[in-house]
Amino acid sequence: MLVQLRRFKVEKGYSDQVAEDFSKESPVDQFPGLIDRSIMVNKRIRDYEEVILMIRWRSKDDWKNWEKSDVHRAGHKNNRGKEKPSYILEVDVKMYEVANVYQGQALED
Repeated sequence: MLVQLRRFKVEKGYSDQVAEDFSKESPVDQFPGLIDRSIMVNKRIRDYEEVILMIRWRSKDDWKNWEKSDVHRAGHKNNRGKEKPSYILEVDVKMYEVANVYQGQALED
């Protein structure tokens, strides 16, 4: 499994808007190999808020296929030259290969 984390550092008061934008249906939702997308919000930071977009892929190859897909490339092409909103202060992306997953009892019920 491969996990991509996109962290958005945003001005106070804007995390709900960013989370709502990422909660909309996306072409990636129907792409083979996608496990799920999660949007998480942290408003408890003193000077800013965070939105984390976590995308889980079945494998690194599935993610690579998405990155090379026509629909993904078209999305980036359509956004080329557009400025990010001023309330987005910083964005970083990290990729993790999952070493192990432990199931909790809640999933067994």
